[in-house]
Amino acid sequence: MGRKLFSVLVCISLTAAMLAGCGSKEEEAAPGVVTGDATETEETAAKTADDAGSESYKVGFIVGSREHVFYNLIEAAIEEKCQELGLEYIILDGQLDANVMSDEIQDLTAQNCDAIALSCNDAAGVKPAIEAASAEGIAMFTFDCTSESDAIICFAGTDNTEGGRLGAQEVLRLCKVGDKVAMIGYPTASSVLDRQTGFEEVIKAQSDIEYKFFGDYAGDANKAQQLMEDWLTQEPDLAAVFCAGDPAATGALAAIKAAGANTLVIGFDGNPEAKTAILDTEGNGKWWVSEISQNPSEIGSTITEQMHKYLTTGSVDSDFILIEPYIITIDNAAE
Repeated sequence: MGRKLFSVLVCISLTAAMLAGCGSKEEEAAPGVVTGDATETEETAAKTADDAGSESYKVGFIVGSREHVFYNLIEAAIEEKCQELGLEYIILDGQLDANVMSDEIQDLTAQNCDAIALSCNDAAGVKPAIEAASAEGIAMFTFDCTSESDAIICFAGTDNTEGGRLGAQEVLRLCKVGDKVAMIGYPTASSVLDRQTGFEEVIKAQSDIEYKFFGDYAGDANKAQQLMEDWLTQEPDLAAVFCAGDPAATGALAAIKAAGANTLVIGFDGNPEAKTAILDTEGNGKWWVSEISQNPSEIGSTITEQMHKYLTTGSVDSDFILIEPYIITIDNAAE
């Protein structure tokens, strides 16, 4: 039987005898993982908690999209940390779709998860489902992208506003007076909206650089490619484009190469394909020259640790945990 937050708080204040009365899980299966649909059975067994009689918890996660390397890296870190902490866990693919995520929150609630963490790629779209789960006693957490709902206990993710500022600094470093620049964003996602905020804070303060275009690629590399193709038709000498996600950078790069343009690409994520491109100085590195890197492994492990801490102690280290981004160029891409 899944534990809700109020049960946890009551149980930790009672005697050992009362703890048994709260519904010990010692007869249940060892902690494990379910990936894919919430209705699937366990696929792999996780390690058993060191103390066989200790309290165990079931937690659920919804990653943004398994089509993005960034979320795959977060998922791998979540899985590793859950096994380390002895948590039973379920990880689902949100497909960057608020309706899918909302249904998955309901499924995880029905499966008696004690806590759920998700990447709110559509903050407004998933807010009702988050609050409905919270009302059922589920402890709600977010990572990478969050929502303004008061139901959220803790968020862990990149300091995206600072990441946007770093992107603008790279654009300015790479451009000269009079150049025109663009940004490919994704305003529906709070994380990418923060990147846009940081980027525009810096770039719009410059009188000698023209911020020419902004486009929403909606997390789709093909749409980013189309945006870039359209812009280069209008401005074939566009100097640089800041892409607020590596899928956007991949799409932009394809368009730039096809057009024979010299537009420089500054990406955001720090995925392996970005580092490979930057290091390819005779190929893609002629265009994709800089990257603002996140730390997906730290994001995944941090949110899992905070969920575990809340379930076992009733508190978290902070309700808003920011992880600093950093710049990758040819000078450090191999590190």
